[in-house]
Amino acid sequence: MLNLLVPAVTGLLDKVIPDKDEANRLAFEISTLAEKQAHESAMAQMKVNEVQAAHKSLFVAGARPAIMWICALGLLYNVFIHPILDIWLEMPVINTDILTPVMMGLLGLGGMRTAEKFKGVAREK
Repeated sequence: MLNLLVPAVTGLLDKVIPDKDEANRLAFEISTLAEKQAHESAMAQMKVNEVQAAHKSLFVAGARPAIMWICALGLLYNVFIHPILDIWLEMPVINTDILTPVMMGLLGLGGMRTAEKFKGVAREK
């Protein structure tokens, strides 16, 4: 959402500040602050993810695998099971517009974890 506000605010600077160099400097500062805030937010989320993944309870640490299995089963049904069963029975189709972005995000996190392991910077426990 902050990315939507930055262009609007920097566009107003030209109208409020007559000096173009000063307006450009302030626009750069505003966009830098927005990027810094987004980075800090991502880093805080990574810390929360790390603590959650290390939790001993299956209900906490197993949330991501459970979501992954739900997405995988939904896609399995839509791609393989539904076309076969639909020949004999009229079966409903699952809306994969919801499942696909969630699964792609989780696969991206898994890919990042694999890259960490290849680089030798991954934590073992």
